[in-house]
Amino acid sequence: MKELPNPTFPISQIALPRGSLHQSPQDQGVASCAKVSKSPIEVSWAQHQDEVREAQRLRYEVFANEMGARLPDTLAGHDIDLFDDYCEHLLVRDGDTRTVIGTYRVLTPAQAKRAGGTYTDTEFDLTRLRFMRERMVELGRSCVHADHRHGGVILALWGALFEFMSRNQLDTMIGCASIPMLHNGIVSGDAAASIWRQLSKTNLASIEFHARPRLPLPIEELDSDIPVEPPALIKGYLRLGAKILGAPAWDPDFNTADLPMLMQVKDLPLRYRKHFVGA
Repeated sequence: MKELPNPTFPISQIALPRGSLHQSPQDQGVASCAKVSKSPIEVSWAQHQDEVREAQRLRYEVFANEMGARLPDTLAGHDIDLFDDYCEHLLVRDGDTRTVIGTYRVLTPAQAKRAGGTYTDTEFDLTRLRFMRERMVELGRSCVHADHRHGGVILALWGALFEFMSRNQLDTMIGCASIPMLHNGIVSGDAAASIWRQLSKTNLASIEFHARPRLPLPIEELDSDIPVEPPALIKGYLRLGAKILGAPAWDPDFNTADLPMLMQVKDLPLRYRKHFVGA
């Protein structure tokens, strides 16, 4: 069993106390349409390579098998990229089976420097965010197993993420939020263009934070008037106070349109602040 190097120390204590997370009645109001899991949920940070491999297998199952992403053949049945070795990997497990059912990866400011940037930098020009990087983490590769997509898992992930931010005195999260290019059985960017048009009117960050896509989705060539709901994860981010930084980029490997998003802890609505950071 290979132990992970800990290049983020002392900024990041990789271990989080293990334990079960159950929704209390007041918690159930945080995530709409949340159903209570029949199994306890356990959250932890990966502490050795075998645990990272579990997260990478779940990612492959969701991104490749379910969504049809074209992933590098680094290791069969695993989603692996060059940023993984620099990231902290958050795991949510089914408390009965010990199976990893949800994951995020987190790239800290120190590790982003070592990696030469963030994954988001590969899709967007983030020059306007340069003054924020010392206290900014990147969230990525978020996924939940198809059998466990209920509020409890999302609450566990977000609770651990906000605890991580508070413990390490970090205040800003960025990342790419994906919109599948498949809509009503047709591979098209129309749904993504329509979602961008909707959200640009209500949830766009101020211009000093804007990011420019390196491979833009051709919005003007698409039908952007489709009445379509944003993916649940994007709606969740927006409820937490996140803002969109600009127009979507096209990711041909994952066949998604990616929106650049930014969330600052200070913008977390009071009801969520009480739940996640106890303030």
